[in-house]
Amino acid sequence: MTRHIRLAALLCALMLAALLVNATRLQVFEASAYDENPANRRPTIARYGQPRGDILVGGEPITGSKDTGEQLRYERTYKEGPLYAPVTGFASQVYGTTLLEHTEDGVLSGADPMLSPFPLWNEFTRARNPGGDVVTTLHRGAQEAAYEGLGGRKGAVAAIEPSTGRILALVSTPSYNPEALSGNGPTVSRSWIGLNEDPDKPMLNRAVRQTYPPGSTFKVVTAAAALDAGVVVDVDKPTDSPDPYLLPGTSTSLINEARGCADASMRAAFTWSCNTVFAKLGVAVGVPQLAATARAFGFNDTGVRIPFSVAPSTFDTTVDKAQLALSAIGQYNTRATPLQMAMVAAAVANGGQVREPYLVERTTRRGGATLATAGSRPVRRAMHPATAVRLRELMTDVVRDGTGTKAAIPGAVVGGKTGTAQHGIGNSGTPYAWFVSWAQGERHVEPKVAVAVVVEDAEADRGEISGGGDAAPIARAVMEAVLKSSVGR
Repeated sequence: MTRHIRLAALLCALMLAALLVNATRLQVFEASAYDENPANRRPTIARYGQPRGDILVGGEPITGSKDTGEQLRYERTYKEGPLYAPVTGFASQVYGTTLLEHTEDGVLSGADPMLSPFPLWNEFTRARNPGGDVVTTLHRGAQEAAYEGLGGRKGAVAAIEPSTGRILALVSTPSYNPEALSGNGPTVSRSWIGLNEDPDKPMLNRAVRQTYPPGSTFKVVTAAAALDAGVVVDVDKPTDSPDPYLLPGTSTSLINEARGCADASMRAAFTWSCNTVFAKLGVAVGVPQLAATARAFGFNDTGVRIPFSVAPSTFDTTVDKAQLALSAIGQYNTRATPLQMAMVAAAVANGGQVREPYLVERTTRRGGATLATAGSRPVRRAMHPATAVRLRELMTDVVRDGTGTKAAIPGAVVGGKTGTAQHGIGNSGTPYAWFVSWAQGERHVEPKVAVAVVVEDAEADRGEISGGGDAAPIARAVMEAVLKSSVGR
């Protein structure tokens, strides 16, 4: 009898050992394979089993979480969803995540190891920490002013703090409500199909993912290149520019919308936006120098992230002289995002230095303890400081006496540049209305905001469309919102 008991005990011990070995194999060596198996819903259930962390603007959350009581318990909610959609993106149980919801998903979902004081223990128990929060650099007043100013027209606004690179506003219209995509029911699928089939493309982030011909706003870059290269020494000296200007090697003449451009000085040509003067200056500067200056401002940079990716703005370096002349006035293959053109204005305002733009100030645990901060941002020189001083004068002239008077703010120094960009086959499309600017309040020691506005479908007749008429008032509203809130800073 004793022998049989011993054999049974040995058999039980062997079976227990086999179970432990198999459990170890499954939980340690093959765990990742099971986790990644599409049939395994446990990670998904765990992901939506707790509220998601929030994205904050001005210390207040613009997102939330709704308890549905279903297996995938919590759905994402958005406060003023269309206003902030170009920043938040969406967090969908079906279609995944985009923009900040994507790049900061580890913190927001609670999966980031930095959220746990004992990461190894969490790895062992497979517990999920409460989601953390993402504090943005956005200025609520500037964001609202930009959105209201566009008024549903196709277009975008980007605003930056020149001295730091903090993004103060990022708006794209028409927009959409990301909450329509949060859950997993049939209405979500219908919303997805409708948004993707909408010809107005509401999910296109025009502020950072769409490039446009920048038109005359690119003359800021051309002027910087001409001054840095010594092609122009005195901004008040005649430039010996004909009107019209025959594009080199062609029989095509370039004309101006403004009068008095023949032999105009750089100051007059910048103030009244003379195409002929800047086309000729671009040819005189040459491709290498103009391309180098454009690159210093941020053109042809494929690695810009804020933290989500930004479409590269481009300046063609393979052009002939005629194409260079058109490129110098922001046409031909020259393309830019609104964020890039805000960086151009910010560089002028910041003494010729470009600060890398960023959107996330810091990330925190649910209780508010800081996980990570943006820290100091890289800086590069786009132009000589003396050139920046001259360009600030020229941009101020545009607002005081030229095409950008609608951007003027009483008691503040405002600089700007208008642009009307042709596009379409034979330039048949409604021109894009551009305005780039910066503003400094009377109590400030430096400019506080730089803005770029583009309006795709300006309502004026084709001959009346201009950045000064359609885009400048929007820029003014954004700048006023920032200046009002930064008095004494």
